[in-house]
Amino acid sequence: MNPQNPSAQQPNRPSRRKVLTGLGVGAAAVSVPSAVGAAARQRGRGRPDRDRSPRQADAGSTGTPPEPGPQRFVRLFDDHPPFQEADDDLRRQLVELGAPGGLLDANDPLDAGPVELITDLSLSANNPNNLSHTAGVTFLGQFLDHDITHDAGSRLGRPTSLRRSTNLRTAEFDLDSVYGGGPDESRELYEADDRFRFRVESGGRFEDLPRDDNGVALIGDGRNDENLIISQLHVAFLLFHNAVYENERGLGVSDELAFHRARQIVPWHYQWIIVNHFLPQVVGQELVDDILQNGRRFYQPEVARIPVEFQTSAYRFGHAMIRPSYRANLAGDDGDPFFGFVFDPSQFGEADPNDLSGGHRAPRRFIGWQTFFDFGDGEVKPNKQINTTMSSPLFNLPLGVISTGRGEPIGPSSLATRNLLRHITWGIPSGQDVAQAMGEVSLGASNLRDIESIAPRLAGNTPLWLYILREAEVMAGGQRLGPVGGRIVAEVFLGLLALDRNSYLNADTRWVPTLATRTGSPEGFDMVDLLTIAGVDPVSRGE
Repeated sequence: MNPQNPSAQQPNRPSRRKVLTGLGVGAAAVSVPSAVGAAARQRGRGRPDRDRSPRQADAGSTGTPPEPGPQRFVRLFDDHPPFQEADDDLRRQLVELGAPGGLLDANDPLDAGPVELITDLSLSANNPNNLSHTAGVTFLGQFLDHDITHDAGSRLGRPTSLRRSTNLRTAEFDLDSVYGGGPDESRELYEADDRFRFRVESGGRFEDLPRDDNGVALIGDGRNDENLIISQLHVAFLLFHNAVYENERGLGVSDELAFHRARQIVPWHYQWIIVNHFLPQVVGQELVDDILQNGRRFYQPEVARIPVEFQTSAYRFGHAMIRPSYRANLAGDDGDPFFGFVFDPSQFGEADPNDLSGGHRAPRRFIGWQTFFDFGDGEVKPNKQINTTMSSPLFNLPLGVISTGRGEPIGPSSLATRNLLRHITWGIPSGQDVAQAMGEVSLGASNLRDIESIAPRLAGNTPLWLYILREAEVMAGGQRLGPVGGRIVAEVFLGLLALDRNSYLNADTRWVPTLATRTGSPEGFDMVDLLTIAGVDPVSRGE
């Protein structure tokens, strides 16, 4: 029970012992990690910042070792100038380019309603489906982003030195966004009567994040309550840990040792999904194999840091994949499916809004994962293609996503505009400049004429984010990233894992998943298996 909310009941969870033990997880399967919690969060800190930028904006850097604590961002292409010199005219052109109803807006016919925008394919002519992805890929990608990067201190649309902002997350796929500082430092995340189990509450029918009396989620990263899908994904990871922890404890070891074992088993299976399922879907298996076999060409730091070209440009490709609406579940709305726009301004401030915004608890506000990942029942839905159009609800973001937390909006509500202005913030090189630096064929002028007609300043100097989206559209049919965007994303992902001494790629190259899979093949472990072990799959729920 939530001590801050006594009426919140813990959901009844079916035993997952049988699916966990299918492959004999136990003492022989893992070794105890050398550090967890606070100690793990200090890895790689206090070392010289060899990746600092020599640009004028960063001229105050001395190269002295940074103080322990949050890490700075770095650059992949240090010697390349910003795509344009910042001034009010450039900002005006970028705002116009990213405006609601503009070139980047898919202009979805929202009046048709959330159901028809999914079921009537004729309404998607300007926002086509990506049949090679399921809808869950978008939100898994958002979850991964929140695990490795959180910009604190940069100024939207104003040139900012790398030294003025910090990354509040560890640059490792270590699930610190879930575990926080561990049971000792982040006591509020764990149960009162078992400090090694995560708190999970009920939203009525099914699980919900633990919340305080004001409805604020008690989690390691508050951004994982921005929308209903990612909040439920965060809950699934809490339950996944609890299931693995219970299984280890059932083998007769102490609670503390069971936690330490789970703290390795859970991240390693999560990392396996990243390398073997997520990355191949978004960049292509051939590129993943090339980097694993031949090494990284551009992301080569001595210490794991997040490059601004990744954080600002390449990894924001997922915004193009977001649908205007989703089927959240099959029977949550008085026995009928619950459909909703991802965001709906008319619903802002409602206790149980009809959209899929986060921060709310109600019986219908749960995710039926058969919509988002393929359980083989024919219910899964696709993503949108990676291109330079974004779903219309993203041009009017809810205040909670872009505010200071005091109800004060920070800049424009258009996500496209915000992404473009961030290129001024960090002085990101143009897409053409980066393509040349990487030895890739640049997009031709004809591929970018529509963009340059609205923003003439961008002729031959396309903001890297926009360039990467158009590259995916032109060179990969919108199914995955092209050569520039794909290599940046893949090299950073695989580089972060290689630089983390506790990742499975770095600690044990022979390791394969040890938890049971629905196919019986360890190498096939994927999100469907993780959700099944967590007990949030359709069969466990009786959906």
